Amino acid sequence: MRRSPTLPESILWRMLRANRFHGRHFRRQHRIGPFIVDFCCIKERLIIEIDGEKHAYSITEDRERTAFLSEKGFRVVRFWNEEVLREMDRVLMMIKWMLPPRPAAPQ
Repeated sequence: MRRSPTLPESILWRMLRANRFHGRHFRRQHRIGPFIVDFCCIKERLIIEIDGEKHAYSITEDRERTAFLSEKGFRVVRFWNEEVLREMDRVLMMIKWMLPPRPAAPQ
């Protein structure tokens, strides 16, 4: 997947990469334990998963994966491919909402 991401993953990565998203550093295709997550902000302990059609048939596996990641202290948010393609503003707003506020710069 790292060499050939899906279209929704590519689009979202353009928004998250290079500290573009509210100054947060996200990694793509990052390994945590036995899993490789789509996107991860290590500092904020946030994982973003983009789910395609196959995830409709792997609900149990996805729950186990999320439980494992949660036990490691991560919050996991999932979006469907179609959400990323059709509702990018809402997806980005939800990701921003899951990030803690940045401390105010000293004056």
